[in-house]
Amino acid sequence: MDKTFSEDLAFISKAEFIPWEQLRDKTIFVTGATGLVGYSLISALLYANERRSLGLHVLALVRDIDRAHSRFEEQKDCFGRSLSFVSGSVERLPEIQGPVDYIVHGASQTSSKAFVEQPVETIRTAIDGTISILELAREKQVKGFVYLSSMEVYGYPEKGHKVTESDIGTFSPLELRNSYPLSKVQCESLCYAYGREYGVPAKIVRLTQTFGPGVNYNDGRIFAYFGRCMREKQDIVLKTRGETERSYLYTRDAATAILTVLLKGEPGQVYNAADEDTYCSIAEMARKIADRAGVNVRFDIQPEGSNGFPNTLYMDLDTSKLKSLGWIVGGGYDLVTMIERMLSGVRVSEKEM
Repeated sequence: MDKTFSEDLAFISKAEFIPWEQLRDKTIFVTGATGLVGYSLISALLYANERRSLGLHVLALVRDIDRAHSRFEEQKDCFGRSLSFVSGSVERLPEIQGPVDYIVHGASQTSSKAFVEQPVETIRTAIDGTISILELAREKQVKGFVYLSSMEVYGYPEKGHKVTESDIGTFSPLELRNSYPLSKVQCESLCYAYGREYGVPAKIVRLTQTFGPGVNYNDGRIFAYFGRCMREKQDIVLKTRGETERSYLYTRDAATAILTVLLKGEPGQVYNAADEDTYCSIAEMARKIADRAGVNVRFDIQPEGSNGFPNTLYMDLDTSKLKSLGWIVGGGYDLVTMIERMLSGVRVSEKEM
């Protein structure tokens, strides 16, 4: 296992603000298992399971068993013992045998390009999939349920405004890219409705943009592009003025945030998850990366929305509600260090894909 990733998993397993004993001998069902956040969370659970002898079991829903085996190759000793794969999709969920105590629902379309080119599929995966997983939670009478939502539900807050969980944005249903934030809002509503009508203890985590070890080298998101420029000593070329401002989140902090909400959060509540100290514009982030790599930042301005990216936004998330549960951002890494740690876990096979 990559040293950096191993350090992160050890850090998570030692987080005393997570009530690990609640997971003893429990089964945790995770969707979006091979995505970055799902992979990081499951790896953290398996690591903590070994170090703390928790006797927990992870059921990971995956569309492709072979890809899942490859993704979790470093945890193959856990296959069938503390990690089992369930083949299927959230839209067409297979029958799940045995008890399920906790669910983390992270399956979602994440490509901005797909939001525009495949809006119907984006919406159906979100809505149909979330109903399916909530029905499973209802059937199994789970102890806890977390839905992974997005900062995009806030729309376009004003510059200088600290965004709290009550600041939902407004969206035109006649813009294709809004297939993503609108479906996220509807899924949050479903979680709340299932809680009130059927007693499903659903909680919501709104994640900011998250990255760290486990990112595919060819990932299309901006942090992966910056990482490739750093690794390959290539100039950073921005397609916008880079005026969008947001905070980011390191993968191990995303994992501890999810576990904190799962085990300590209040049903029916929403929690922002971000590292507020990383807040900056994309242009500022690019300059920091370029300075460390010894390359330049150039601009090739494209019309707003032409690449499926949202227009300029200012997403300064307030995380005080999550911190009130005891959550602590660990490590205090700056953005450049986060990128460097992300790169340390890239495999050669990923670079050649």
